[in-house]
Amino acid sequence: QVQLVESGGGLVQAGASLRLSCTLSGRTFSNYVMGWFRQAPGKERQFVAAINSIDRIVYSDSAVGRITISRDNAKNTVYLQMNSLKPEDTAVYYCAARSTGPGNWDTPPTYDFWGQGTQVTVSS
Repeated sequence: QVQLVESGGGLVQAGASLRLSCTLSGRTFSNYVMGWFRQAPGKERQFVAAINSIDRIVYSDSAVGRITISRDNAKNTVYLQMNSLKPEDTAVYYCAARSTGPGNWDTPPTYDFWGQGTQVTVSS
């Protein structure tokens, strides 16, 4: 059984930092591209960043400069370090896993497995 379990969300003030974690079980972690997405109320799910097993990384334009994705293949875990958080970063953050086949990494339908999400709330 495949599971993606996120943690690290919470309520913070603007300017603070958070690190989200997501652990994959039930599959060989190194075979998967790991992505982070977020979804604010009333909005579509939005790509944040993705990373493959050899640390090729793609960021959304809004993530560049404030957000860093990384992974620890020995721990089957992907991380999302978010700095200088803004109220507009408030959303449920989801991690997802997809195979290394064709398709853009920023497209939700290309991902095979999803976590349950973790809430990030940034107050002004």
